Amino acid sequence: VVQADAERLPFPEDSFDVAIAVLSDRHWHDRSARLRELRRVARKRVVLFNASPDEASRFWLTRDYLPGFLDLISERYRTPGAWLTETSQALGDLQQIPVPIPHDCGDGFYGAFWRRPAAYLDPAVRAAISVFARLPPDHTRHGLQRLHDDLASGRCDHANQNLLQQTELHLGYYVFSADL
Repeated sequence: VVQADAERLPFPEDSFDVAIAVLSDRHWHDRSARLRELRRVARKRVVLFNASPDEASRFWLTRDYLPGFLDLISERYRTPGAWLTETSQALGDLQQIPVPIPHDCGDGFYGAFWRRPAAYLDPAVRAAISVFARLPPDHTRHGLQRLHDDLASGRCDHANQNLLQQTELHLGYYVFSADL
């Protein structure tokens, strides 16, 4: 394990067969530079697992309770296809594979609990999801209070009843793969 700045990885060119980034690029300050750095250290392929920013409003939690999450998305990525275009410019031709999220997903990322909404009320669950650290506390508190109230009244289940029987759901997550 090596801790390093993603813009200046301490490895020579072509050090690895594959370079991978998982749900991290939204935290990068200079995304293009970091994508180029992944490409520099990879011999064969660069793989990203990420949510497409222009599909963020697909998720009921964002749409109905935490719309401020959309304000965290850089203005330049709100245009459909802009994120993908920038990624392709840095990495080359991309294969884009949708990753539907299973209803019982064990990972703790933002979309993992889509069919278990009460999990988002758990502070331990929220502590592992960077979106909650980035949202203004008042926005989070207000949205979670509404979610709590809607769960207690049954409004949340009623509004999302079409999801209750689904075993997986596409929330805009993809594997993006570029062969070098």
